[in-house]
Amino acid sequence: MIWNESIECMDRESLRKIQSIRLKKIVEHVYHNTPFYRKKMQELGITPDDINSIDDIVKLPFTTKYDLRDNYPFGLCAVPMSQIVRIHASSGTTGKPTVVGYTRRDLSAWAECLSRAFTAYGAGSSDFFHVAYGYGLFTGGLGAHAGAENIGASVIPMSSGNTEKQITLMHDFGSTVLCCTPSYALYLADAIKDSGLPREEFKLRIGAFGAEPWTENMRHEIEEKLGIKAYDIYGLSEIAGPGVGYECECQHGTHLNEDHYFPEIINPNTLEPVAPGETGELVFTHLTKEGMPLLRYRTKDLTALHYDKCPCGRTLVRMDRILGRSDDMLIIRGVNVFPTQIESVILEMPEFEPHYLLIVDRKNNTDTMELQVEVRPEYYSDEINRMLALKKKLASRLQSVLGLGVDVRLVEPRSIERSVGKAKRVIDNRKL
Repeated sequence: MIWNESIECMDRESLRKIQSIRLKKIVEHVYHNTPFYRKKMQELGITPDDINSIDDIVKLPFTTKYDLRDNYPFGLCAVPMSQIVRIHASSGTTGKPTVVGYTRRDLSAWAECLSRAFTAYGAGSSDFFHVAYGYGLFTGGLGAHAGAENIGASVIPMSSGNTEKQITLMHDFGSTVLCCTPSYALYLADAIKDSGLPREEFKLRIGAFGAEPWTENMRHEIEEKLGIKAYDIYGLSEIAGPGVGYECECQHGTHLNEDHYFPEIINPNTLEPVAPGETGELVFTHLTKEGMPLLRYRTKDLTALHYDKCPCGRTLVRMDRILGRSDDMLIIRGVNVFPTQIESVILEMPEFEPHYLLIVDRKNNTDTMELQVEVRPEYYSDEINRMLALKKKLASRLQSVLGLGVDVRLVEPRSIERSVGKAKRVIDNRKL
């Protein structure tokens, strides 16, 4: 099923024409209405007249999270505050939050993009959406809510937390689509099992999961435990929230809504564009945003883009699964390590639960990595030899994948703290 066939299946040449017209318009908009961008462009010696097609995007300045924080709260807004009807913000765990303002048209465009996603998953007006993303300043809850309403579905605005009530209402209301983080989906799956309610009494069939990186193995784990089809939804609060990209039934990459959010991949060190299919840092430029348009925003997400037509019929560019964030990457004894690599290893081994904690430290000037991982109840044992063999098996697999020794600690089922939002997987105690 396709929500907006004329755009999602448009030929590349026609799409580039639309992107070119929209880019020129957005550059004029920010040049005249956002002093920050006018100054940046003047420093580079360019004016809106220098931007005539989407190919000219490389002339424009980059924007980073620091620029948003330096202009906190509303310094990057390109319309009067009287036109801003909604404000969202990041969690601000590393300082001031990044703030985003939306006009009515911005909210409408965002809902359109989410409608494309949910339709691609096979959802429609007869579905019950159980939205367990957090509501409030976080974009997940209200974003998914608007997209579901836009396709005519019934929305249960649960928000996150209160797991017992989540399960009761999911069961009693007959929820068919679950929207939450993948880690919370696993938590719900375990809680449903504990509740004693038979899984066959639940009507869930689709999961829309995002807001944190997750692996293919984790997808299979969720699908098996909840008896659903699990889809990835991609977004980031600075660009729109969920719905910037989505998987189709082929699950052969994430289609990006590039008529609204133009993607580039650059080398994070040289800032030069890389060839299609090559991995680098994902950069977005708003093409339709009124409230707070961003030019060439550096997401720090590492991925690759593919422009060939998808078997589903969509021509929108496909993005590989996010490898990780360039700022999530751990450098341990000179080796680049992504938490997702560790998660993949854990999930390919049937003995372990997908719940782990990686603790990085520095002792005697040497980096150390301790991995605490839960053993599934049927494999957990009091026999020391069996547990030692299991520990050795995981440590040696990690060594071969990472090229580094990891101190593995096997822990009892349910002993690692669960999260109702984004899972905390890594604690880095080094004073870097």
